Amino acid sequence: MAHDNSTVKPTEAELTLLNVLWNMGPATVRQVHDVVSITQKTGYTTVLKILQIMHEKALVIRDETNRAHVYAAANSQTQTQSSLIKDLIGKAFGGSTSKLVMRAIDDSTSAQEINDIRQLLNSLEK
Repeated sequence: MAHDNSTVKPTEAELTLLNVLWNMGPATVRQVHDVVSITQKTGYTTVLKILQIMHEKALVIRDETNRAHVYAAANSQTQTQSSLIKDLIGKAFGGSTSKLVMRAIDDSTSAQEINDIRQLLNSLEK
């Protein structure tokens, strides 16, 4: 169930946990912590607290039917990314999508990525 929380922007730590939930699907705090602790030194209670804050902000939903609460992202990865990009375009690029794209595409963009972008643009023109 998606909430209208487009005005709430997740922090970097919250995005880390959202990425875990998007990849795993609904998960307990222990499961999220196990994944996060592979790449970061983060305590279990820190993950728990962040998920509780995210629940208050409606970034995640929580199933409380079992002893171990199960958390899930409230919105899809695409919805969240779109909201963050719209915010970034407004704040950093004066509302100009083309300025964002021109800044994003540079010498480090691979030939495959350029081809993917070209195909996307072609499909949008149709």
